[in-house]
Amino acid sequence: MIEYARHNTTWVGIALAIIGIAGALIVLPLPAALVTIGGAVAALAVLRWHELALSAAILAVPYGSWFPLALGVGNLTAVDLAVALLVALWLVQLLAQERRLAIRFPPLTLPFGLFLLAALISTLGAQSLELAIKEMTKWIEMFAVYLYIANTFDAAKIKRALAVMFFAGATQAAIGVYQFLFRWGPKGFLLFDRFIRAFGTFEQPNPFAGYLAMLAPVALGVVISVALLASDFKLEKLARLDLKLGVLNFLFVALAAVAGVLMVAAIGMSWSRAGWFALGAGALVTVIVQSRRAFVGSVLVAFVLTFVILLSSINLIPAVIADRFSGVADYFGVFDVRGVKVDDANFALVERMAHWQAAAEMFAAHPLTGIGIGNYAVAYADYALPRWDDPLGHAHNYYLNMAAETGLLGASAYLGLWFAAFWQTWRAIRAAEGGWRSVAAGLLGMFVALATQSGFDNLFVHGMAVQVGVGLGLIAAIRNLPGAARPG
Repeated sequence: MIEYARHNTTWVGIALAIIGIAGALIVLPLPAALVTIGGAVAALAVLRWHELALSAAILAVPYGSWFPLALGVGNLTAVDLAVALLVALWLVQLLAQERRLAIRFPPLTLPFGLFLLAALISTLGAQSLELAIKEMTKWIEMFAVYLYIANTFDAAKIKRALAVMFFAGATQAAIGVYQFLFRWGPKGFLLFDRFIRAFGTFEQPNPFAGYLAMLAPVALGVVISVALLASDFKLEKLARLDLKLGVLNFLFVALAAVAGVLMVAAIGMSWSRAGWFALGAGALVTVIVQSRRAFVGSVLVAFVLTFVILLSSINLIPAVIADRFSGVADYFGVFDVRGVKVDDANFALVERMAHWQAAAEMFAAHPLTGIGIGNYAVAYADYALPRWDDPLGHAHNYYLNMAAETGLLGASAYLGLWFAAFWQTWRAIRAAEGGWRSVAAGLLGMFVALATQSGFDNLFVHGMAVQVGVGLGLIAAIRNLPGAARPG
């Protein structure tokens, strides 16, 4: 019955596609007809293999903002369309196969639900309901992708999703490298009169670096998984590993390695300190959780690197890098910007602090439910400090931003969600077998990178919420793999 329903749906889709193609050839000019035919073929492929819609969503994270559709106060992007199509096709398939929506709700369902409820409550005081709906949509899409992957993915699908992620990251990094070396970008991003800060398709270096910093630890985890496999010659262990050697696996690992190198280089070329910290934290955690020996070695390496950075005054590291790190400690302090004289050297720091203070005052004025999710920018004028009139879209600290917009309820639910996510990821690492343990460790590195850069920026832009949802879903899928209940 299930196979009959699946084949029946496919034949109906083929029939509709043929009718659409014939109509396009008759009615439309040749260029428009070719575009329509291409769209029909793509739609048919997605109808047959709706996993392709997820791949489209992953690719659309860095590239989907190129073709936005204006919709009210925001834009409808390719990410939104791909996720909507994915969920619709998945639900239709469930109804066709099971005659009911037989959805399994993975462990993060409750934390997600509590956060969405707190965010919904915050909209009661929102100045702009449209902005609140726009922001809520990001989180609903994230949850939907998480549910889909947790319910449908096996080992092969996990690897395909990872391959798409690495391809998107590699191409995005290549764009950044080109921008840096060939000075392709705005003059405001000029470095040393020779280079341009890499920004990719994200318009700004910080979200560009943040996107790559989330993917790089995952690529590192894949490479480590193969390194561990190559170092273990016990045939009985090799026989039960999920990441098997072979041509496809070689290409997969090669893609991860190349993407990792490109992404690390592009993050460096972005000149984003937040991105550097995020990458360092994510990569360090990815290595640390592999074993006790890796933990001890990583701590020693981190200690040496910190020591070298602190000794930058005696030129153990390049002066330009040392200058970039100088004053970083000031970001971890709090001061009143109204008494600070602003100059070129401290402008970025003072600007961030001004927005942190505005967010803190929003929270103080609305401590329980906040000013409304997504409403930081529209409410900013009422809390802005003198000389800092531009809201910049967010508070440059996502934790403060969440507290300002959703109050104590939302901020607590947000932290609770991520505490649960880290706990579930740790459980997946402990339970996973073979190379999947290192892949799960890389996904933990992704979440650590996100948490680190969230202290300086907002990475839930440009569809990156969906990218995070993919990472959370992959952790749930790894946890569901055969034998995952037994530590490897």
